[in-house]
Amino acid sequence: MNKETLIATHERIKPFIHKTPVLTSELLDEIAGCQVFFKCENFQKMGAFKMRGAANAILSLSDEERERGVVTHSSGNFAQAVSLASKKLGVNAYIVMPENAPQVKKDGVKTYEGTIIECPSTIQHREATAKKIQEEKGATFLHPSNQDEVIFGQGTAAMELLEEYPDLDYIFTPVGGGGLLAGTALAAHFFSKKCKVIAGEPFEADDAYRSLQSGKIETNETSETVADGLRTHLGDRNFPIIQKYVGKIIRVEEGEIINAMKLIWERMKIIVEPSCAVPFAALQRDKEDYRNKNIGIILSGGNVDLSNLPFN
Repeated sequence: MNKETLIATHERIKPFIHKTPVLTSELLDEIAGCQVFFKCENFQKMGAFKMRGAANAILSLSDEERERGVVTHSSGNFAQAVSLASKKLGVNAYIVMPENAPQVKKDGVKTYEGTIIECPSTIQHREATAKKIQEEKGATFLHPSNQDEVIFGQGTAAMELLEEYPDLDYIFTPVGGGGLLAGTALAAHFFSKKCKVIAGEPFEADDAYRSLQSGKIETNETSETVADGLRTHLGDRNFPIIQKYVGKIIRVEEGEIINAMKLIWERMKIIVEPSCAVPFAALQRDKEDYRNKNIGIILSGGNVDLSNLPFN
């Protein structure tokens, strides 16, 4: 894992991704007490940062592996990313999705011609179903967050942000499976002399916070959070990176997530999903620690079920 790997990853995926804009808001700066630079991955192809990792993972396969197709399990954004990247590269994509995944994300997968296989919403069911397809089809399994090629791909968002704003003191991301957080931490380590990385996580799914405390990968018994993209846990590839390079994880309440999401919608006039609002909620919760600093926030995605918004 080195700087050159990230640079090569960025070059490889460039034709398949958008270089997303960085937006600012004086009003949100005032609320947060610092200057915030929002890296808008909600404007990424298929609506989330996951396109970066999916594209890199598929582009890293051999011709023979692509021939046999790919399989993944995802509550939505990685599902859509793998489907779209596969479609562009002429690869069959088998997508295991929990039954309770948002309809908007299921519809997105269908639009990109991915084959959906539904299963109960536990991580055990997801993994078992994906393994069965792997065996039946000979497809290559792509992990949404715990695979080097995916981690490097996700890290390119922070790389672009630091190229544009090299003076950032911190970058905040959400943490669910840990791919974005690990990739961002590597990018900050390799491309900045001073930028630290902080994660936001719901109290209702705080396995990453507990993992850093205990020194081993923890899981959640339940994950009743509005941030549906964060209902998963860390893996053995990304956890050591997070342990080494992430400053801390700030937990937030459900009401704080919804309030942060509403603020971004109202004040920035852009659509973000609940998981995406978690780092801004974390910044607001601990804002005294970051007063007058330059803060980057990765707005991770904007795939929202408009018929089921958490606010009126």
